Amino acid sequence: MKTFVLAPDSFKESMTAEQACAAMQRGIEQVFSDAICIHVPMADGGEGTVDALIAALHGERVACEVTGPLPHQKVQTYFGLIDAGQTAVIEMAAANGMHLLLSEQRNPLLTSTYGTGEMIKCALDLDVSKIIIGLGGSVTNDAGAGMAQALGVKFYDEWGAEVDRGGGQLGHIKNIDLSEIDARLKQTQIIIASDVNNPLYGDNGASRVFGPQKGASLEMVQQLDDNLRHFADVVDAELNLDLPHVAGAGAAGGLGFGLMVFADATIQSGAKLIIEQVGLAEKIAKADYIFTGEGRIDFQTKFGKTPWAVAQVAKKLNKPVIAFAGRIGDNIQPLFDEGFTQIIDINNADYDFENVLRNARRNLENCCSDFVKSLK
Repeated sequence: MKTFVLAPDSFKESMTAEQACAAMQRGIEQVFSDAICIHVPMADGGEGTVDALIAALHGERVACEVTGPLPHQKVQTYFGLIDAGQTAVIEMAAANGMHLLLSEQRNPLLTSTYGTGEMIKCALDLDVSKIIIGLGGSVTNDAGAGMAQALGVKFYDEWGAEVDRGGGQLGHIKNIDLSEIDARLKQTQIIIASDVNNPLYGDNGASRVFGPQKGASLEMVQQLDDNLRHFADVVDAELNLDLPHVAGAGAAGGLGFGLMVFADATIQSGAKLIIEQVGLAEKIAKADYIFTGEGRIDFQTKFGKTPWAVAQVAKKLNKPVIAFAGRIGDNIQPLFDEGFTQIIDINNADYDFENVLRNARRNLENCCSDFVKSLK
């Protein structure tokens, strides 16, 4: 009897991590009907983080209505509760993510993280002691100012008027008032789950690297970058906090920076944090084979992506790792020195994208079955 740990990330647009686990198990059971399959759906702080932790730790969903990326947009969403209700897990994209706006609606001068702040407030209302916040997939560039406003922080311009929300407003801020910030933040541990290491501003900052995909023109990118720099200077002058160059400050349009400033948050690798939360090492230690995967595996995988993080754990325990990908990119050879035993493309080279999405689960199941047959 063989034991398989199934620890994939989601396959974007085609399978959640849980659905990938189920497809892997179906393929394995075609060959070994008595196999033990341990499902450990994974994520790296982006899409699927909440569901992965709920599934692995038998948590629950908490529904909430919050403000979307634009001021008058309402979003019905949810966050997770794990650890017997002591820890909340939030994906900022659930409130202020790219997928919530059509491409023509995206404008980082206007979008804000206010809804993320509202989700944090909902979690605080449940008396949690810890909040994990995944920062992937944002459509914002406001340095977390909107999040802070939802939690009671007020920003004023040089005339004493309160500054509105949005990345385009940061340049007007002259003063910061923390007198009404939610006091419960001081009693709550806030952990940022992100694998983005960008600083807040500059050539590798939030605006220049990620602004264009959020709808920013070249002129807007410059304005946004200038605004982030100005906001960081005001934070330093008013609060004596110099954090814009901390790795990850630029995550989610600078929300990493805002969470560090206003919630005293710490940043951790998203994939590694989830690995710790779900006890992956203990599960791998008992397994014969480890299956992982995600939509694309290429040279960037070794920079902290989920399959790489899984492979690192397995390598220490001398366990074979089989990775399945919707698409295999360039320069994957170094991955075999990083703990990968085999990397398998679940699609034909001449694939049609629509067919790939439609048949992804069946293709993954078949590839897992074919691999397991080779073990006999």
